Formats: sequence, C-alpha cells, structure tokens
Amino acid sequence: MPHLFRRPFPFRRLLRMLGVTALAWLALSWMAVLLLRFVPPWTSAVMVERRLGAWMHGEKDFRLHQRWVPWKRVSPWVPLAMVAGEDQKFPYHHGFDFDSIQNAIDAADEGRRLRGASTISQQTAKNLFLWNGRSFVRKGLEAYFTVLIELTWPKRRILEVYMNIAELGNGIYGVGAASDAYFHVAPAQLGPGQAALLAAVLPSPRRLHVDHPSAYVQRRASWIEQQMRHLGGPGYVQGDAPPRPPH
Repeated sequence: MPHLFRRPFPFRRLLRMLGVTALAWLALSWMAVLLLRFVPPWTSAVMVERRLGAWMHGEKDFRLHQRWVPWKRVSPWVPLAMVAGEDQKFPYHHGFDFDSIQNAIDAADEGRRLRGASTISQQTAKNLFLWNGRSFVRKGLEAYFTVLIELTWPKRRILEVYMNIAELGNGIYGVGAASDAYFHVAPAQLGPGQAALLAAVLPSPRRLHVDHPSAYVQRRASWIEQQMRHLGGPGYVQGDAPPRPPH
C-alpha cells in the first residue's frame, strides 16, 4: 500500500550540517588569522578588489604597487603618525573604540555628517579579509575578524600589517611602495613630516595626494604632527615607555 504521507524533512540532519559548516568556518578563519601573525600577507582582499575593479573598468594602465617591509625597517614615525591620525586609543582598546562609535551615532542622529569610528584593528580586518562597503553583513564580518585579530596578534603586529597593506594612493599600498613613489627613500629614513603626510591621506587615498598635497592635506598633516608630539613620540606605539591615554 503506497504511503499516504511523505517522510518529514530531516531537520536534524540539516541542523547538523549547518553546525559542521559553522565550526569549519570558525576553524579555518582562525587558522588564517593565526598564520598571518607570523607570515607576511602576500596580498589582501582590498587589493584583489582593486585589481578586479581596474580590469572591469578597462584601466589598462593600472599597476598595483606593494612590498612588505618588516617593523624594524620602518621609521618609528610612521606607525606613530597612523595612530595619531586614525586611532589614538589604539594601545588601550581591544579592537573597538566605543566612545567614538557613540559619538558617530550621536552625530548621525543630529543630522550631521556621518563620521568614521573604525579603529586600526577594524581597518586591518577589513583590508585584509573583506571588501569595501557599508552593509550589515560586511560590518558583522569585520567585527568578527577584529575580535580574532585582537585575540591572536599583539598590537605591534596589527600595526605592522596595517601599515603594509593600507592604501596610500591609487594603486599604492603600504609604506614600502609609498616611500618609493613619493619620497624616493627607504621606509627607515622617513621623517615625522613625511610620515604625517602619509597618514593625512588615509581617509581618502584616491582623492587626497601625498605628492601634490592640497591645503586640506597640509593642514591635516600639521595637526597629525602636533598629535604625535602630544602622544609623546614613537614610544607611544613602540612600547619603550608607558603610554599615556589621550584626552
């Protein structure tokens, strides 16, 4: 006699498969973060996205420039300038600056221009593993990778990766390529003014220019140099002296 009813859908099997998939994702993503604590990344998701974008838009002359430079071969002014310009609480927070997030929310509620509140840890997570955009999915993944990075890497490693993969011009990624293109010196020879100029274009590196700085870039670079002095010099990020929290 034929069955009158179909067998119920195997929800337990589906839940088991979803659980295994989630565990595999957690394991693989953490292994990737752990590996990159010790191995220089050969590229980043944002660099791949930029290459694909150039190809899709027919930018035949586009060239991507990036070379890894270890921490000891970079002027100590460079990481200090990036912290001074982008994330002054970097030595203290655990990946998220909740005061800046709240200030950004308050500004948006008051109808003012939306301000960025991403820390250097969040920017490193986004640049390395994700894509540009403002979707909730991307922000959720960014938070996830930020937590993994903060749990797995020391602060110095986060800064080392960030300054090697951050976009500092159209097709120019990292302090190695930027020091070659703009100043024609080794990264170890960059002075505080040059480091401040690099940090000054980070909010919009394709619109702002290091080699032909606008009045805005020059003002921002001067402000960053002032903040570098206020933070106490390279010891703030080098760990050579107890840092003081910014006001």
